[in-house]
Amino acid sequence: MSLQTVLDRIDADLGDATDRLIELLKIQSISTDPAYISDCDAAADWLVNDLQTLGVKAEKRKTPGHPMVIGHIDGDGPHVLFYGHYDVQPVDPLELWDSPPFDPAIEDTPQGKVIRGRGSSDDKGQLMTFVEACRAWKAVHGSLPCKISFFFEGEEESGSPSLVPFMKENAAELTSDIALICDTGLFDSKVPAITTQLRGLLGEDFTITGPDRDLHSGMYGGIAMNPIRVLSRIIADLHDDTGRITLPGFYDGVPELSDDIRSQWQGLNFDHQSFLNDVGLKSPAGEQDRTPLEQIWSRPTCDVNGIWGGYTGDGFKTVLPSQASAKLSFRLVGAQDPDAIRTAFRTYLKNSLPEGFSVEYRTEKGSAASQMSIEDPAFEKARKALSDEWPSPAAYVGCGGSIPIAGYFKEILDVDAMLIGFGKDDDQIHSPNEKYDLESFHKGTRSWARILDALTK
Repeated sequence: MSLQTVLDRIDADLGDATDRLIELLKIQSISTDPAYISDCDAAADWLVNDLQTLGVKAEKRKTPGHPMVIGHIDGDGPHVLFYGHYDVQPVDPLELWDSPPFDPAIEDTPQGKVIRGRGSSDDKGQLMTFVEACRAWKAVHGSLPCKISFFFEGEEESGSPSLVPFMKENAAELTSDIALICDTGLFDSKVPAITTQLRGLLGEDFTITGPDRDLHSGMYGGIAMNPIRVLSRIIADLHDDTGRITLPGFYDGVPELSDDIRSQWQGLNFDHQSFLNDVGLKSPAGEQDRTPLEQIWSRPTCDVNGIWGGYTGDGFKTVLPSQASAKLSFRLVGAQDPDAIRTAFRTYLKNSLPEGFSVEYRTEKGSAASQMSIEDPAFEKARKALSDEWPSPAAYVGCGGSIPIAGYFKEILDVDAMLIGFGKDDDQIHSPNEKYDLESFHKGTRSWARILDALTK
């Protein structure tokens, strides 16, 4: 029996597969709110039961937070581990939803049919594309094509506090030849993509203190240094006129793109003007000698996320404030060291303070970037399999954000991860009226069947 038989089975079973997804979407598995603890537990139970219908040895594992779902099924060939998360974001503000967020339904839209409901795209719909591909394969062949492990967590939307300890305690069980993650999307909502670069993240939250109290600007204006003025200069000097970040050693460990990846990115014909126009902007603000896609995917950043100080109420209060505060974030790439960059920033800040000024930090640990090696033949097999399913050839892409699980697979298990997802830019994840295109669910399921076939040849 051929791959085509499996694909035909997926096509024939689309209605039942959609019904199963809708059943899962009805469970209010909001991980960040203690009021939904039992719902998260119910979602884990649902997945365990569903995997068991495929012959998977699946069970719910306790953690200090929400449970993990772990499942294994033996087979020949490579050992593949599939990761997804069953928890979802809160639904607030509820009044902005056009329909109840946990009463999912198929809707007709001008762009086609969509599955509307919280978690439909992030990540229950994506998770179930892989499960449904396995279901069709099992129905046709009586077994799965290789050894597969399933790893579903319930705390991704609340910071994954139990994830790293669980992975370390169960490293031998979770180690595989390759990990597959379905929590990303299509490029520009139409080109299938394998994400191979993820930026890391470092945050600095700090307060500068000058005078020991707020000062009357009539008495002290001119002679007393204003902390907001100091902070403004510090922030302004973090970039030069070309958009380059000025911290000493900041670019240590930043790699250059290979010719092959640069060519693929250029072939995507990214319309940065429309990308910026959609949010009311006109021109790129990053390093002027880099293309817009490089600025988003493969170059590091330094951004001010918040700044405050002094009187901000109605009217005027003519004071020189005692303090000024800011939150900064650095997106990191390649082998940039978060600890080294933190040290460089704090040294720069200390050296920029006037005499008598002090600084206090409120900061969490940073995370390094993740970069997957596409030298593994599995990556090219998967890219060709995706290209066979979609109208446009698949591309290796970067991601401007951070998906920590990919780094944990490499750091803890020494396993490379392939991030393949079928979400679209307009899926409104984390927002009211979240949706997942029925085409994404259908073709995503077909894509995983093709990828499993390719990886086992």
